[in-house]
Amino acid sequence: MNFGKVFNNAKWIILCKIIQSVLQLVVGMLCARYLGPSNYGLISYAASIVAFATPVMRLGFNATLVHELVEAPEKEGEIMGTSLAMNILSSVLCMGGVAAFVAFANAGDKETLLVCVLYGLSLFFAAIEMIQYWFQYKLQSKYASVIMLVSYIFVSLYRIYLLVTSKSVYWFAVTHSIEYGIIGITLIFLYMKKYKGRFSVSFSAAKSMFSRSKHYILSSLMVVVFQNTDHIMLTTMISDEENGFYTAAITSAGVIQFVYTAIIDSFRPMILSGKKENAQDYKKLISMLYCVIIYLSVAQSLVFSVFSKLIISVLYGESYMASVPILRILIWFIVFSYMGTVRNVWILAEQKQRYLWIINLSGAAFNIILNAVMIPYWGACGAAFASLLTQFFTNFVLGFIMKPVRENNVLLLKGINPVFAFKEGKNLLGLLKNKHKNKEKINAN
Repeated sequence: MNFGKVFNNAKWIILCKIIQSVLQLVVGMLCARYLGPSNYGLISYAASIVAFATPVMRLGFNATLVHELVEAPEKEGEIMGTSLAMNILSSVLCMGGVAAFVAFANAGDKETLLVCVLYGLSLFFAAIEMIQYWFQYKLQSKYASVIMLVSYIFVSLYRIYLLVTSKSVYWFAVTHSIEYGIIGITLIFLYMKKYKGRFSVSFSAAKSMFSRSKHYILSSLMVVVFQNTDHIMLTTMISDEENGFYTAAITSAGVIQFVYTAIIDSFRPMILSGKKENAQDYKKLISMLYCVIIYLSVAQSLVFSVFSKLIISVLYGESYMASVPILRILIWFIVFSYMGTVRNVWILAEQKQRYLWIINLSGAAFNIILNAVMIPYWGACGAAFASLLTQFFTNFVLGFIMKPVRENNVLLLKGINPVFAFKEGKNLLGLLKNKHKNKEKINAN
């Protein structure tokens, strides 16, 4: 197993994302302060509506493309071309769906409709950005990471320009689309030129790929339900302002989520290949991934719980101090949220996608019920507690209830075993030291 490639791949992702995260904190803070809780909540509402259309646009390929490429590397041009064609077509249909839904749900509210339509343009460019999964498969995420960083720097400068020139909320709504557009178009250009890749479209390939990815559409949609229902319910049941406070808290909680994403994305190809070559080694790798993700997220939750007031004060200012108690609850859902992300990698490797809809439908129903009960009484704090309980139930408890996925929870428990964590941590440090020594010898020669 080539851990060196995993570490090198993750290193590039994390390095670029650290820079991007700093920019996101600074520019996001300035935008939130300029827009105020109400308009900030309106942007969040638009993002939540578009999020419901995103799983349909992706057609589940975001979860299966790496696996498709691992299984049939000789057909990569056909796989990528077919997936891009299908995603672009579905994105156009989804943009129309977003506009129709908002026109009905917010009848007569032209401001909300326009903001949602402008934000919804990102669906088309997000379809093109799906090319990034080819770079993940090749463990060449450094190219995608650098491109994403450059794109975000450009968009950040543009957002600062909007602040300086005091533009309306509409201008901010379209910046999300610009960012996706730069990334997607540049990645396709790089794929075509640097790697001499050629896209092709095949109906038979589309049918075969969709038969495996379709299970992820409903399951991903259910994830979106319990990730975004709270935003929509807070806006419709209370106000845009309350949603603004909640959004500030959840954005603060996810400020280092790029670290978890980088680690999981770097491990995914190795896990899928490990399953194909050596089942025992593959299971150990799953437990190692759980170990890293869970202990890291617990450490983050402890720090953020203690310093939540300082974090909100620095990032958003005094007008957002109502977000402090929300953050203290929400931060703990990170621990259980990424358990579910790792579990989905295991499900893909085991080809048990048919159980995803049960897991995520249960979570979505659980979340809607909790939000309906808690939001009227406790507002955004109720929504935060509903999110925490939903993640705990869906990504931990349900794994013991459902027999087909119970083995995954065994691997999870092994991963959080302190003895396993200490042993593998020691081995990892030894591997990194040896790699450093070998590098020094090469440089000396």
